[in-house]
Amino acid sequence: MPQVTIYLDAETEARMREAARAAGLSYSKWVARLIEERTRTEWPQGIVDLAGAWADERELVRSHEGEDLPREPL
Repeated sequence: MPQVTIYLDAETEARMREAARAAGLSYSKWVARLIEERTRTEWPQGIVDLAGAWADERELVRSHEGEDLPREPL
């Protein structure tokens, strides 16, 4: 597996270490996951599954709105 060396200032390194610790990941896995997420060229499957999910709900969402009021003349 290829390796990459990065240089971080102390404050950024501390934030990275805390974020990795909070995520329960090693520093290497945390950075690798971040790079993968930021360079992904496809939508995650959960987002793809949502496409069109509201198509049948449009009328239900708008059913309570009633008639539009006429616009004021310019």
